[in-house]
Amino acid sequence: MKSNENNIKPTLVLTVICIIASLLLVFAYELTKDKISAQKEQRFSSSVESLFGKTDSRLINDNFGNDDILAIAVTPDGKTAVQVCADGYSKDGINILVGIDENGKVSGIEFVSLGETPGLGSKVRDIPEFRRNFYGLSESADDVDGISGATFSSKGMKNAVNTALDVYNQNKEAILNG
Repeated sequence: MKSNENNIKPTLVLTVICIIASLLLVFAYELTKDKISAQKEQRFSSSVESLFGKTDSRLINDNFGNDDILAIAVTPDGKTAVQVCADGYSKDGINILVGIDENGKVSGIEFVSLGETPGLGSKVRDIPEFRRNFYGLSESADDVDGISGATFSSKGMKNAVNTALDVYNQNKEAILNG
């Protein structure tokens, strides 16, 4: 009889500890979720402003069936910003905003975040000439040369730009007309 009590007591103590830890996590999440959301919106707005200058934009609440699309914003003059998260060397390591002008061409790229290896994969952000290779594209970015030593990150950038252009080209009317 005593051996059963010895087995139950540690289990109960561990269960109580797990419940308390879970409640603390829920409380911490509830306490910080609005601040985190506001910071994400601010970072997105700052990136849109970096692409197009000071302008109003409206968010499109649709990713058009593509999970890599995090947000789409359209300015009153028909410029579109598509936020894409793509795999480079790191899973979801490239989070960029692709600016598409009123003619459907890439007009700029801003980084929201980059989780690639510093000094190697980060070259896709740190070498402005690489980003400029995408400017003016309205179709596939497959012909853009990668950066030596940052092959996975370069491919990730190409995939991110291709994703933004594909979603924009396939859904242009829905995006521009809201």
